[in-house]
Amino acid sequence: MSVGLFNWSRAVAAGVALSLLASPWAVHAQGEKTRNLAKTKRQAPAKAPPRPAPLRDGQAEQRLMEVYRLTGEGKTREALAKAESLAREHPNFQLAQLALGDLLAARVRPLKQLGDVPTQNDAPPPAGASDVLAELRAESRQRTDALRVRPHARAIPAQFLELSPRSRHAIAVDASRSRLYLFENTANGLELIADYYSSVGKLGIEKFVEGDQRTPLGVYYITSRLDPATLKDFYGAGALPINYPNPLDVSRGKTGSGIWLHGTPPDQFSRAPLATDGCLALANPDLERILRTVEPRTTPVVIAKQLQWVQPQSVQADRKAFEAVLDGWRAAKSQGDMKRLLAFYAPDFQSYKSLPLAQWTSTLEAETRALGGRELHLKDKSYLRWTDSAETMVVTFGEVAEGARTGPVKRQYWIRKGKQWQIFFEGVIG
Repeated sequence: MSVGLFNWSRAVAAGVALSLLASPWAVHAQGEKTRNLAKTKRQAPAKAPPRPAPLRDGQAEQRLMEVYRLTGEGKTREALAKAESLAREHPNFQLAQLALGDLLAARVRPLKQLGDVPTQNDAPPPAGASDVLAELRAESRQRTDALRVRPHARAIPAQFLELSPRSRHAIAVDASRSRLYLFENTANGLELIADYYSSVGKLGIEKFVEGDQRTPLGVYYITSRLDPATLKDFYGAGALPINYPNPLDVSRGKTGSGIWLHGTPPDQFSRAPLATDGCLALANPDLERILRTVEPRTTPVVIAKQLQWVQPQSVQADRKAFEAVLDGWRAAKSQGDMKRLLAFYAPDFQSYKSLPLAQWTSTLEAETRALGGRELHLKDKSYLRWTDSAETMVVTFGEVAEGARTGPVKRQYWIRKGKQWQIFFEGVIG
């Protein structure tokens, strides 16, 4: 095979095994009465539930990249052995099958490109074959490019200004690279722990209306975890819905629903880069890692056309500037200063059930009266920035009055108008 065919740099996808402890053995006692004597019989220990199968996320991609590397170095015999092993263990991994076919074909003739299918007498390939090959080449290119150009150490997506400790994980998607990045929120900040190839909508991104086969862009949260037993095989290992359309989407007139992170059907290891009706689709081993890791309701999902990676310290100034604005809102509410408080709200403000500002004012007045002059504290704050034609901030916090142990969890959407930030949505989420 021509060295130039797969002359990509070495890249390895992240894959971390996760094991869960089985629950303790349980011992049950059962009473048995006799005519003159009550006896207690001890049952045999119940079997512990089986341990989840070891995770294999990212391994197939890693092995494919090794095949590419060996081929590029001219070690075709070794590459062929590894390609055969990969295709045998993952017979539904079409890209691995294609690499194997090319390596076999290269024994008898030079190849010009990935999936260089021979034809007789320059006849066109069978119907549909060209489209399938084009999709596989695009998938290969997306995988290799994303693994060749890696984020710098400790870099984070610019959207994550502040993440509450309650959000133990976060997800960011770079649609331009067909890549999903999984982060752990540690005491030292966000740490990238894995990343995976991911498919988006057939017609790309920037969803606007129901049925447009596009994937939405924005800041979202995972809302639930769907039981795979209740889903069609099409969704593979399971599904995680997100809260599209969010309040920003609604304010812009966007429609649609049912946007999920989900797996693939049994006969497909992965799908083409542009393949879904708007969802994000991952290989089942990769989705299983996410299913076992993230928590519904507290895990943010940022979907961007292209992620901007920055060092955490570079967002500190923006975080502090916005925090000062939020603290001004908190102080006005603590002091019951309705005039100053209402100045933070946009004229077109909406809450859940399309509650406009005039009605929301009554809610604010009731909340400030309930405070009775007590200081309001904002706990577990998260700030996620979204910038497109406007700059918005998705803010989540627990609202706790002085002396109280708990309070409502609220989410606000702020928009920047000139130098002023205003709230255009606010609601209780927990």
